[in-house]
Amino acid sequence: MAKKVVLGMSGGVDSSVAAYLLLRQGYEVIGVTMQIWESDEEYEEKEGGCCSLSSVNDARRVAYKLGIPFYVMNFKEEFKEKVVTNFIEEYMQGRTPNPCIACNKYIKFDSFLKRAMNLGADYIATGHYARIDKNDDGRFIVKKGVDLKKDQSYVLYNFTQFQLEHTLLPCGDYNKDEIRAIAKDIGLNVYNKKDSQEICFIPDNDHGKFIKKQIGQEPKEGYFIDKEGNILGNHKGIIYYTIGQRKGLGIALKKPMYVVKIDYEKNEITLGDNEDLFKKEFIAKELNFIPFDNLISPLEVEVKIRYSSSTSKGIIIPIENGKIKVRLYDPNRAITNGQSVVFYSEDILIGGGIIDKNLD
Repeated sequence: MAKKVVLGMSGGVDSSVAAYLLLRQGYEVIGVTMQIWESDEEYEEKEGGCCSLSSVNDARRVAYKLGIPFYVMNFKEEFKEKVVTNFIEEYMQGRTPNPCIACNKYIKFDSFLKRAMNLGADYIATGHYARIDKNDDGRFIVKKGVDLKKDQSYVLYNFTQFQLEHTLLPCGDYNKDEIRAIAKDIGLNVYNKKDSQEICFIPDNDHGKFIKKQIGQEPKEGYFIDKEGNILGNHKGIIYYTIGQRKGLGIALKKPMYVVKIDYEKNEITLGDNEDLFKKEFIAKELNFIPFDNLISPLEVEVKIRYSSSTSKGIIIPIENGKIKVRLYDPNRAITNGQSVVFYSEDILIGGGIIDKNLD
């Protein structure tokens, strides 16, 4: 009897081809679109958004074409509580969260997996570009996708062993061009659909406007200051800014200046030169490791401080309260509180956590 897989389908080319690959591997496949946020007219005009009605319809058409059942599951309550509320709270404290990582941790590989298993599924699957394997002692590990330009292992560091045991990532062994070619060859109209770039619940990428609407009030204004504490002008609320930002500050300055620090307690934003953004040491919290349970001694790793950055060599050192110190061999630019830091050993995902504070 074929193993049953419940596949998360966004309406994009990756999850659509994942359905085909799973069928070809002999699985019984059920397609599910996770409804996590209300779309609006503005969102409907954007191609590829995972919350839009058009994307649900794309997923439904693909399922019909492949001859698999298709359903929509409602995860709005969990998503608002675990992802959106956290997103708002983090920005209001001067931090810059990554909602995709929170969604993977709490929704796609937790709530979704639990519901799928309650329906009798053996596995869930997604269209992520990463690979699941086992090491020599039988422990599940995550590897980068074959297509390093599309690798999505950065957003998957919160996997547990149980989740890995019940998750399939069929796209991880292919590059993006191959996935598009397969979609075209089997007659899926999504083969040339653009990848979604925006935060799924913020279609215009204006997170400040979104937060303002959600909290129902204007953010508190404060001061821009320089490194010596001199007032340079007024900011319109810390939710509108992030570390490394230069454009959109709203004040005239004699030279290019960048956001180098956000002080939530004082409601102040420090501006400085580009070189002030480069740091070598920071603390990380809320850690998860995949090849082992806990970090018990210093470990040399490759460090990635944001999804779009390249890796840098460094060492991670366990400290008190379940946190670690990350020491980079070369400084990185704009290490940002609230973002995720992820660790690798060659193509193996070691784990990751949340950047808590810079030390230098």
